[in-house]
Amino acid sequence: MIPETLMASLRKLRLSGLAGTLDVRLQEAAGNRLGHAEFLELIVQDELLVRQQRQIERRTKQAAFRDVKSLEDFDFSFNPSVPRRVIYDLATCQFIHQGRDVLLIGPPGTGKSHLAQALGRQAIKNGLTVRYRSIFDLVRDFLRDEAFAGQDKVLTQYLKPDLLIIDDMGIKPLSRRSGEYFFEVIMRRYEVKSTIMTSNRPLEEWGKLIGDVPAATAILDRFLHHAEILTITGRSYRLKDRATPMPQPKKKQKKQPVSGKSGKTACQT
Repeated sequence: MIPETLMASLRKLRLSGLAGTLDVRLQEAAGNRLGHAEFLELIVQDELLVRQQRQIERRTKQAAFRDVKSLEDFDFSFNPSVPRRVIYDLATCQFIHQGRDVLLIGPPGTGKSHLAQALGRQAIKNGLTVRYRSIFDLVRDFLRDEAFAGQDKVLTQYLKPDLLIIDDMGIKPLSRRSGEYFFEVIMRRYEVKSTIMTSNRPLEEWGKLIGDVPAATAILDRFLHHAEILTITGRSYRLKDRATPMPQPKKKQKKQPVSGKSGKTACQT
């Protein structure tokens, strides 16, 4: 029986992980005749594991993922163009420690967002901080905080994380001044912190999407300097269970000239 005074002291010291397993560990120590050092090592490890799990949960919540994805859930067999070896190499998070970037580019539904968020999840498990935002979230964040004179505060939120994930680049053109905000983030993170971006549009179209060709050029110049570029092809995973293909828009047919009885067209003389 564990004294209540001991449990109260553990709670006061915020050793809830240790307190939660102490009874089991005492029985284990008695049954296996563990020495004092062995017993102490076990209960300290229990506390560390609980703290690590809580940190993962807290950082996952702070990252604000759209979906909590994992590499174990990704179907590499569906889309062979995804380089499994490269993805698992990125999952070691060495690229983050080296300040390098990653661009996932390809058609919608090919797994770009899943992979980006799964790599973000791996980074959190490795003790790193992550922030996930779509490109539209980024623009809205800056527009909203600029209206309330809070631009420096929101910029800090984008510069502080070890890994920033910017998703959905290319779904539709961005609003006015988007290039300025986008460039500021990329410029300030360049060679300091890592960024993963996903896009379904070719790089040469980014100037049109951002509405600012010089800004797009400056963004790509910095972002691609130390970036791993993964081009993904193939069909959409979301449509894999469809029995019939997506309908294609019908092409307009040219009108044929009306022929008279003589074989000449109506406009001929």
